[in-house]
Amino acid sequence: MISEFSLFTKSLQDYFTKPMLKLAFLPFVFTVIIFYALFFIIADVSLDALKDSTIHMEQTHTVTNNGVTDTTTINETYEGGNGIIEFLLKNSITSWLIGFFVYTVGTIAVMMLSVFISLVVIGFLTPNILNILQKRHYTQIQLNDSASLFMSILTPIKYTFIMLILFIVLIPLYFIPIVNIVAFNLPFYYMFHKLLNFDITSNIKMTQDEHFRLKYQHSNQVRLRTLLLYFISMIPFMALIASVFYIIYLGRGQMEALKELRKEI
Repeated sequence: MISEFSLFTKSLQDYFTKPMLKLAFLPFVFTVIIFYALFFIIADVSLDALKDSTIHMEQTHTVTNNGVTDTTTINETYEGGNGIIEFLLKNSITSWLIGFFVYTVGTIAVMMLSVFISLVVIGFLTPNILNILQKRHYTQIQLNDSASLFMSILTPIKYTFIMLILFIVLIPLYFIPIVNIVAFNLPFYYMFHKLLNFDITSNIKMTQDEHFRLKYQHSNQVRLRTLLLYFISMIPFMALIASVFYIIYLGRGQMEALKELRKEI
């Protein structure tokens, strides 16, 4: 049986081949286009929501100099989206809150969104990636010509529903420091793990007995692999360029395990 380190390095070698790099470029371009479009859509909607809003500020400054009191009154009115944004950025507290929201919450949202957009894209690329691996290394293993359309639609919906339930169930843990980090990521990891494994197993032809035996014997190994890949995907924008590697790594692991299982039988 191939070692985990050898599997990882061999998967890297496959990733840096010309056919794989071509496929890796597609999720990157597709996701960047979606982010670019979403940015302008959200910005446009936000400004439209503020266009009829008005903020009126009246400030009075009193200064006493050599017994002479000088009082100055400043009236400022901010209208529409651009005006309100200008007001918020002039105020130190609201400026800090905007910076926190954009750079912290925005970064987390972008990372999570990039992961799931990449998962959707590589779902379409998985058959091509596994076909390249099969022809290069595993000619004795057959691939499914076509996965069930019904299952391809139903399974992601089922996993999404379970992920949302996990989000709700884990709400009490979100208020506990450190624990909340694990609790927040657990539903995302569940979705990540399940979708990747469904993409792999649904495209490799095996008997029901082989499927259950692989699941029983190698489930912990697969979890460790997807956990490693999930940590990698948490590096900003890494999912955009590494998503094809996920399929190579997990696909090779699955086909290696199936090859060894058939030798035992």
